[in-house]
Order: sequence, then C-alpha cells, then structure tokens
Amino acid sequence: MPRMLDVSDEVRAEIGDEEADRLLADENTPGSYDCTSCRTQGDSAQERTSTVLFVGDETAVLAFAHASCLPSQVVQVTEEQLRGAVRSIGGVAPGGGAPGEPHKAAPEQAVLGVTSGLVLIEGELHPALVVEPTTPIVRPGSASSTDEFLPLLIEQRFLPMTELTSVPPVLHGWSVLLAMGQLHAVLQPGANGGQPVAWWQAHQPLQVTDSWRAAANKHQQVLMFAAPVGSIGRQPREDLLRESLDKAAAQGKLVAAALPLAGT
Repeated sequence: MPRMLDVSDEVRAEIGDEEADRLLADENTPGSYDCTSCRTQGDSAQERTSTVLFVGDETAVLAFAHASCLPSQVVQVTEEQLRGAVRSIGGVAPGGGAPGEPHKAAPEQAVLGVTSGLVLIEGELHPALVVEPTTPIVRPGSASSTDEFLPLLIEQRFLPMTELTSVPPVLHGWSVLLAMGQLHAVLQPGANGGQPVAWWQAHQPLQVTDSWRAAANKHQQVLMFAAPVGSIGRQPREDLLRESLDKAAAQGKLVAAALPLAGT
C-alpha cells in the first residue's frame, strides 16, 4: 500500500535523492511509527506523515511525525541531544521531569532550575516553563554582586509581569526545542543573525506530561516565566507552582514571553 509520506526539499538535500526516492518508494519507510512530536502511534499508510531529520555534529537520525504535528524538516541538535534522542527511540527513558533538575545555561554558565507545568490564563491551559537560578546571576564581566537575572532578560525583550491575567506576547527569535516528545532546549537568536544557540540545554532530554505536550502542540508555543533565585522554589504540584508565580508577579519579580516551538 502506498505511503502518505512528505519529504521536504530541505530533508532531501541532506539525505540525497537516492535515499529520498527509496523512502517514497516504501523501501525504508515504516508502516506504523511513534510520532516524534506527540509520541502517539501513526500509520504512514493511513495518514500524512512527515520525515524529520535530526542532525548532530557527526551523525543524523531520521524520524517520523504526523504531518499535523510537524512539517517535514531538518532540526539541528547537538551530538549529546542526538544521543539522548536515540536512547528515547530505543525505549530507554532518560531522567528528568517536572520539576526539572538544575542544568547549565549559556552564556553565563549559571545553574538554572527548569520546571514544566500547565498555567491557566484567560480560561485556557497553556504549557509553561518556569526558570529560576539556584544562585544570583551577575552581569557577564561585571565585578558587582548585584543579581541581574531579570534585567538581562528584559534586555532580551522579556516583559515584566505584575499579574497572570493575559498571555505574554511572542518573542520572535527565541524558541523551545521539543523533539522526540521531550524537552531539549530553549534557543535564543545567534550572533549577527546566525543560527539559534542554546540559552538553556538539558543534560538529558526532559520528559513532559502528555497534557503539557498536547497543549504545546495545540498552541504551537510555550510560555516561559523567569524569576530570581528564591522566588519560586521547586513546587511539587501545579497549583502550588501557580501560587508561587502569582506571588512573584505581585512582588515585581517575574518576567515572561511566549516562545514558538522550534522548527514548527
């Protein structure tokens, strides 16, 4: 039975015409697959399916997704992220979850805690990432000990939030990389308009809940909230996380932006 497969020009250029033609001729195309975005099963004989090529520094992995979840595309990832993705495809569940573990952030190399959760705004649930450093963030190159975490983000066009009554505007150039059904990184614009670079990157891909992933696919964006050290804490439940966000906002200690999903 013919496969309903999409191979974009971008993917074809990476894998070559011969391999692309083999895929379209069903030679290397699986019938059923786990969608690399929503992680539910798909069937390329029954529904349009996208080829998604994850390219690392030295290797590449070809995956499949529902065309309604992701278009056929090439996603640039680090070799470490690619290894994590291969482990995920192989059924080995990496560590992580919500609340997230502390991870390194670039370029300041400060330790950030990242928590995922759903936030109710204007009667609708939105996927959110809450970022809080474990120590004060000083301005790079500065001898001052003043915590500059929020001013640095405001300079990047994150908006101060005094209350969570509306969705913050989209911050173009920034994005959230959700691949293989897991959270890989928060990307920021590269220097001089170059390729996006990781502002925060998971040591291992972080698992998110099915409801969080479904909300991200629905809105095609993730809300990122950031607060100084000691403002949020590692809350075990989403209702407690929301209470902490509301408190930080009321105290003028919260900035936010809506970040598009990377590659979509």
